[in-house]
Amino acid sequence: MLRIVAGITSLAQHLRTLAHNPDLYRPPACPRCGVGGLWCHGVYLRKADRRSPPGESLNPVPVPRFRCRPCRRTCSRLPECVPPRRWYDWALQQAVLVGLLAGASVGGSSRAAGLDRRTVGRWWNWLQARGERFAFCLRSRFPEWGRHSGFAAFWLNAFEAQPLCSVMAWLDRDLVVP
Repeated sequence: MLRIVAGITSLAQHLRTLAHNPDLYRPPACPRCGVGGLWCHGVYLRKADRRSPPGESLNPVPVPRFRCRPCRRTCSRLPECVPPRRWYDWALQQAVLVGLLAGASVGGSSRAAGLDRRTVGRWWNWLQARGERFAFCLRSRFPEWGRHSGFAAFWLNAFEAQPLCSVMAWLDRDLVVP
């Protein structure tokens, strides 16, 4: 199932889309049993705007939920700009990962971004653990990316071609992200 709705790149756009075209979020079929015709089951609220100054934050952000009548399970869909199971947005994660790929240390990257060292280390371990599998799927979609050998060269090229949020939206079509 596509958990990420591609093309919604900002929280403001997400809120507009929910207000004017909420069916864009409706999944074509239940991710568990495959039956179509899921019905809207409200929203849940999620913090997605952690780095904004107080008063400018869009928190809490509504995330639409859907329910399958036959199996009675629910699922939700996130906009491209909101990472699943993450506190910080894709843009900040990409900036930190680019620094690490370029040779910066975890400690130096965490100080530069104003983040805890463990958070930066978790992101780095996440990319290292899944990077080859992600790269394999991405090379099948973007053959020109295959010209870059090596882990760091591939990912630096990928981030130069597309932002991390778009890369993850593409991967969500083939894999479960994160």
